[in-house]
Amino acid sequence: MNRDGSCFIIAEAGVNHNGDIQIAKQLIDAAQSAGADAVKFQTWVTELIVTEDSASAAYQEANTGTGSQFELLKSLELSHLQFAELKSYAESIGIWFLSTPDEEVSARFLIDQGMKFIKVGSGELTNLPFLDFLAREGLPMIISTGMSTLDEVSKAVATIQNTGNTELSLLHCVSNYPADPSECNLRAMDTMRDQFRLPIGYSDHTMGNEMCLAAVAMGASIIEKHLTLDQGMEGPDHLCSSEPKDFAEMVKSIRNIESGLGDGVKRPTASEMETRKVVRKEIVTARDLAIGQVLEMSDLALKRGNGEGVGSEKIDEILGKTIKNPISQNCLILPGNLND
Repeated sequence: MNRDGSCFIIAEAGVNHNGDIQIAKQLIDAAQSAGADAVKFQTWVTELIVTEDSASAAYQEANTGTGSQFELLKSLELSHLQFAELKSYAESIGIWFLSTPDEEVSARFLIDQGMKFIKVGSGELTNLPFLDFLAREGLPMIISTGMSTLDEVSKAVATIQNTGNTELSLLHCVSNYPADPSECNLRAMDTMRDQFRLPIGYSDHTMGNEMCLAAVAMGASIIEKHLTLDQGMEGPDHLCSSEPKDFAEMVKSIRNIESGLGDGVKRPTASEMETRKVVRKEIVTARDLAIGQVLEMSDLALKRGNGEGVGSEKIDEILGKTIKNPISQNCLILPGNLND
């Protein structure tokens, strides 16, 4: 991830290329221009992940009109050779290339391509033999946890860690396309952080950026959000994806939030020091004061000054002290006006 500790932002191109490598390259361009750290696709061989009579999910059928999941996935499948080309293209313009494998053949291909880490989709969370296979490669792993219970997540984490692979991050996720904000339950990130003591992020399927920004404010170390060239394109995931302009705005907002979170030390900023001089109350004379006069509360008032006088917080310290030189009414009391 990012060595400076900043949130790692993944532009999930997914299947929004619609099976066209040129659209895939445009998505890589859009992700890089928007400021994402990585662009991610999904790699599979259709025959290895779905039966020919498997039905599409309701959202897939609604968005594509295709009732057969096999036919839908086959139409969206890119070849391994094409993914090799996409990885080379992404690296040439300075953005990390990632892809989620859905079976071992594609996983082996991606690993051999030199992937920096492995991203596992929510659908494979309970596929423990597959998780074991991936974990034994020794690469850092990110797992989305959509559709899962805490117990299911626990079993997945144990499966991975039992191989000796401890470089693991978890993404809270709601696998609905689009997801309603009321379903997002972002506090589940805190639950998983407390339970597993692992880096926690958020994979978003809502419309808009609010949930991603809230997740970052809550400490998400990774944000993943779908990216499309146009929400009106045909395909299963375009509707719940962010267009390039909105994605770029999300990245900008995340970086602003990170900057605003700061280091947690309560202290005035450099810019506040000038303001403090003119808005904080200082001690002034309520009447003319003569040399040697012993200060009482009735001699003093608290008003805004110029930052050079004795601050109001020190009023108890100067009561009972004597005046060195005459001071007119309504003047600041300066440290040099008083005898020790």
